[in-house]
Amino acid sequence: MHSVGFLQVMSSKNKTSFRTHSCNDLSTLNADEEVSLCGFVHRIRDHGGLLFIDLRDHYGITQCVLQETDPFFKVAEELKDESVIKVDGIVVKRDPETINRAMDTGEIEVYISCIEILSQPSLQLPLQVNVENEFPEDTRLTYRYLDLRRKEMHDNVILRSNIISYIRNEMISLGFLEIQTPILTSSSPEGARDYLVPSRVHPGKFYALPQAPQQFKQLLMVAGFDKYFQIAPCFRDEDARADRSPGEFYQLDLEMSFASQEDIFAVIESVLYNTFSKFATDDYSVTTAPFQRITFDDAMLHYGSDKPDLRNPLIIQDLTDLFSKSEFSAFANGIENGSKVRSINVRNCLKEPRSFFDKMNDWAKELGLPGLGYISLTDTNEFKGPIAKFLKPGELQGIAKINGMKNGDVVFFVCDKNAGNLAGTVRTKIATSLDLIEKNTYKFCWIVDFPMFEYDDDLKQIVFSHNPFSMPQGGLDALNAKDPLEIKAYQYDIVCNGIELSSGAIRNHVPEIMYRAFEMAGYDNGFVDSKFSGMIKAFKCGAPPHGGCAPGIDRIVSMLANTANIREIIAFPFNQQAQDLMMGTPADVTEKQLKELHIAILPNYRDQRKDVDYLQKIAGEIHK
Repeated sequence: MHSVGFLQVMSSKNKTSFRTHSCNDLSTLNADEEVSLCGFVHRIRDHGGLLFIDLRDHYGITQCVLQETDPFFKVAEELKDESVIKVDGIVVKRDPETINRAMDTGEIEVYISCIEILSQPSLQLPLQVNVENEFPEDTRLTYRYLDLRRKEMHDNVILRSNIISYIRNEMISLGFLEIQTPILTSSSPEGARDYLVPSRVHPGKFYALPQAPQQFKQLLMVAGFDKYFQIAPCFRDEDARADRSPGEFYQLDLEMSFASQEDIFAVIESVLYNTFSKFATDDYSVTTAPFQRITFDDAMLHYGSDKPDLRNPLIIQDLTDLFSKSEFSAFANGIENGSKVRSINVRNCLKEPRSFFDKMNDWAKELGLPGLGYISLTDTNEFKGPIAKFLKPGELQGIAKINGMKNGDVVFFVCDKNAGNLAGTVRTKIATSLDLIEKNTYKFCWIVDFPMFEYDDDLKQIVFSHNPFSMPQGGLDALNAKDPLEIKAYQYDIVCNGIELSSGAIRNHVPEIMYRAFEMAGYDNGFVDSKFSGMIKAFKCGAPPHGGCAPGIDRIVSMLANTANIREIIAFPFNQQAQDLMMGTPADVTEKQLKELHIAILPNYRDQRKDVDYLQKIAGEIHK
């Protein structure tokens, strides 16, 4: 019984075993042994008098052989792919010329003495398992149990399990205590849409599935638990994206008491570096600690994004002051009307063909820009390009100095009221077009010093820019004395290869500071007492300074699996319409269930749910 795949099943009368080994256990050391294997028929090959069955289970594949004279040959001929069978037989060494080095069990095969069909023979498959062909996503999600049998998907789910187990062990080794927080909780007035759950015993009232364990993990710190973590399920009624599954996702949720921002960074850097180093493919490098710290303002200025991809070597510069009094009217007039000027220097770009510049110009026009102006510095130290002739020598020298231009470089320009974000888009486009993105590396950085507040043009008022529970830098004095738009928060994001893995913050644990922060965002003390009653009451009983972070498990696994879509690493994901095609979710429920929950579906709603006027009418009736 040396096999890791060995299973035993207890019957009512005696002890029996379905299999002696898994389909990845056998080697030449098992030659001449009698064995029993169970699994799925991966592939059948008829070689004229010899029938080869590749038998697959969770662990691997073993080739099994039947001769035409064997009593079970006719049974085997009738088998279909993915039928579930048990085989008994003798392990035989393969001849040297027939060894398959691509298989872990490729030096042996099993000569079958008995076949037992363990379930109904497989029907015609809507999705082939033994090929890596592309199939429509709807088909894959409808028959997910077949899709998960395919090696790539099967390996992804195993990878996910191994990563979560590793992270859990890492957190425990760092002294964190795993604590589960409630799944049924109260609705939050902040963040994304909640999934609501009607209460049967409290008519007209609703639970909500947690968008995150935010308040509970803070309350655990108030309760005196020093270091908390869990692999937490979170629920948000959001639209799907390639890096976000609609409905539910998992995160490594953690919180620490008496911790500074740097204390939290040290934990996350250790866990992420160790996890990525262990599970990344051998040719990938991983950023070592400490990860680079980039302020929010610098990230927006130099990368055009608060999620900078550091594999991209291009850096954005601000030339607004340089052109504010320029005679080049295209920029000067734009600046006067509220535009900014950003530039991007591309090393050795002058060697690119004219068609590259023409394509970039056409692409910029598709974005709504008048074009993509540029200047170049030739090997003879001359400035060339479409707009070079409109600029004074001092302006050209200023551009070269700010951007660090060298011979052969080309500087591209963006002038627009939204120049920061547009320059970030241009930066990515140029780097992708010229294949400048560094390969086979995971580059981490922290984005720090996020603004506490921002101005909402629609509401015409100051609002929280992100997390309302973050501690403002400078505390109460800053809230009382500074311009709200200048106040920074102890808030941070961890970013890898342009993907935000997590947001986090040092929390606002002082009631007086919390009341004042919410007041500045337009909420009175009664709102705080009503919506966050549990937390504000707890803080009034004494709360330690604390903070935390919550890296996304799904995104971590997706990056390590090198998948473009996050649904490739989730066993049973929703589609982009937030539907489970396999289980038929969401679904209608019975009138009896609705009555128990004190819920009525308005008549004709299902038939007219796309009629905007009708929905507005219903909303009015509900409001009344």
